[in-house]
Amino acid sequence: MNNEKGFKSGFVSIIGRPNVGKSTLLNHVIGQKIAIMSDKPQTTRNKIQGVYTSNHSQIVFIDTPGIHKPKHKLGDFMMKVAQNTLREVDLVLYVVDAAEAFGSGEEFIIERLKDTSTPVFLVINKIDKIAPDDVLGVIDTYRTKYDFKEVIPISALQGNNVPTLMEQITEYLDEGPQYYPSDQVTDHPERFVVGELIREKVLHLTREEIPHSIAVNIEQMKKRENSDTVYIGATIIVERSSQKGIIIGKQGSMLKEVGKRARGDIESLLGSKVFLEIWVKVQKDWRNKPAHLRDFGFREDEY
Repeated sequence: MNNEKGFKSGFVSIIGRPNVGKSTLLNHVIGQKIAIMSDKPQTTRNKIQGVYTSNHSQIVFIDTPGIHKPKHKLGDFMMKVAQNTLREVDLVLYVVDAAEAFGSGEEFIIERLKDTSTPVFLVINKIDKIAPDDVLGVIDTYRTKYDFKEVIPISALQGNNVPTLMEQITEYLDEGPQYYPSDQVTDHPERFVVGELIREKVLHLTREEIPHSIAVNIEQMKKRENSDTVYIGATIIVERSSQKGIIIGKQGSMLKEVGKRARGDIESLLGSKVFLEIWVKVQKDWRNKPAHLRDFGFREDEY
């Protein structure tokens, strides 16, 4: 662990509306996938902590659920997670989509930022989607709404200007200890990340047919004796029987494709071969039942 004089460290929250590229930014900075990505809003449900370590600093990023108006108990949980992190960190990155007009969603977030004394950077993402001259107009719009410490336009997908963002973050952090080993990239257990990778594939493959009414529970995860292969048994939880049919697909075709795509990412994560077995189970209206939320890892008391 690095505790040398001059070493900087701190906790940085990534907030913003759903689908502005928060997880894309986190994955780019960390250098591997730890937060799932989807073009559907509200993909992230828990605080995903990603750890970036250099010779001079360690930055612990917290990728929060997108801030939105809750529609069920899971939504309430997600909102509390996002808002609580504002009080717990050294710096807040408020990520916005350069191609989206300023609206009520942005007003909603900025009103909550006014209640915190934590420094806030405005990170204007997806600048690759608009003309360079238009970026100045976006900056001017947000500057009139809040006193941001820094305004940094980036493209998280392409990596444009991300090094500048990292330099500015480090400038604002105080000297501090190294909280995690240099080779650790997340504080989440492997089971959590494996479940998230499976959930991502379901979101990608089912499109609008299956909204965010799924959870993934890792039942087993163990190395087979006398083998380098890791056995993983996972259950996909849905709310309705019709959703179960969609995820399984004709003669199991959809479930096989989910498993095939997820296995590749999981093998990259674990660095070993994986035997992945997936089941689908119906738990009616689980998103509104606290007991089910706790079973699937959504623990309000941790936040």
